[in-house]
Amino acid sequence: MFRKTLLALIALSLLLTPAALAQDADKPTIAFLRYRASGTEDIAKPGIWDILQAHELISPSERELLDENLDLNGERINVFWLDAASDVTNINAMVEKTLDRGADILLTFSTPVTQITANITKEMEDPPVLLFAIVSAPYSAGIADSPCIKMPHVSGTHLTIPYEQYVGLSKVQLPDVQTIGTIVDPAQTQSVYGLSQITRFAEALGLTVEVASIASAADLPQATASLADKGVEILMIGAGYTESRGIPAILGVAKDYGIPVFGVSPRMIYHGAVVGAGFDDFYGEGVTVGRMIAAYIDGALDVSRTGISSRVDLGVAVNLDTAEEFGITVADAILDEAVMVIEGGELNVLSEPPSLPEMTLEERKADDDAFLAELECTPERIAEEQAALDAAES
Repeated sequence: MFRKTLLALIALSLLLTPAALAQDADKPTIAFLRYRASGTEDIAKPGIWDILQAHELISPSERELLDENLDLNGERINVFWLDAASDVTNINAMVEKTLDRGADILLTFSTPVTQITANITKEMEDPPVLLFAIVSAPYSAGIADSPCIKMPHVSGTHLTIPYEQYVGLSKVQLPDVQTIGTIVDPAQTQSVYGLSQITRFAEALGLTVEVASIASAADLPQATASLADKGVEILMIGAGYTESRGIPAILGVAKDYGIPVFGVSPRMIYHGAVVGAGFDDFYGEGVTVGRMIAAYIDGALDVSRTGISSRVDLGVAVNLDTAEEFGITVADAILDEAVMVIEGGELNVLSEPPSLPEMTLEERKADDDAFLAELECTPERIAEEQAALDAAES
């Protein structure tokens, strides 16, 4: 690994600053570790590539390889990919293989991959940097306690789903709604966290929440039927992988009852949800973690003193084809907020595609430095976060 180039001079290496390492080291290697290929990741990756290309860490031709998810032995950086193929039991072996290959930066996508990678690397004397993206529950998953109370080699960007606004859409769609339903997979941290948030904000609105528990995707039809039999008026699905990917199975039963299905990501309309609403700035997730990668390679970022970024965004999308099939009229107020609409089998994107603002490399580095400075874990910030954690425990 490029951070270990001076292992023969151990005493000297302990004195080197990140900037010195960036000057004297070999090409850094970035390992992309993911749970599965996903649409959200595909939106985030261009943000990473845009930043790395703007910082002249990759060339346009190298970018073409990365766009195809191909490994890169580049002029300035190396990149390789590993995938757990949607199987949690594969993650440990994937991480061990990555460490054997000597990656310097572990870029993890999803909560389970990040959770397991953090647990494995925390026992290492000199772990590689771990930066994560598209993680919805880093604190309840034990990846960190707070943005700055964390393992020193770990940082990233926290995908903050605005559950309060998401749940609030139930009353926009049905002002007199009394009961909503949701599904939870107790084995998935993000699913349990989603349940807690949906329940919390629904009860604050005076709503009753009915919950069905599942152990696998095969349980989804029966879980949906049980909720329908309990009289739920809307199904609100959280961020768990099983229920998110199982929207079609949920719809197969919900259609018989005419119950609208809401999903916690705009992208869920692709799977048939009537309304998808939640975090939608996945490109921004990529830009944030790309900034961290570029600054670290440039020797300008101390990960141990860089807090976890938190991005909040509510994107609303509507599948009018599903709504028509179910005999449901989507509320005008929801349609007015939509950034994407599926109608007649066609996807209509109502917002401009994301991109980086034009600026010189010098201006971009200054802009990135200013952004990352806001994440600095000062002693005062650490003390405040620890005090808040202590207060919550007591």
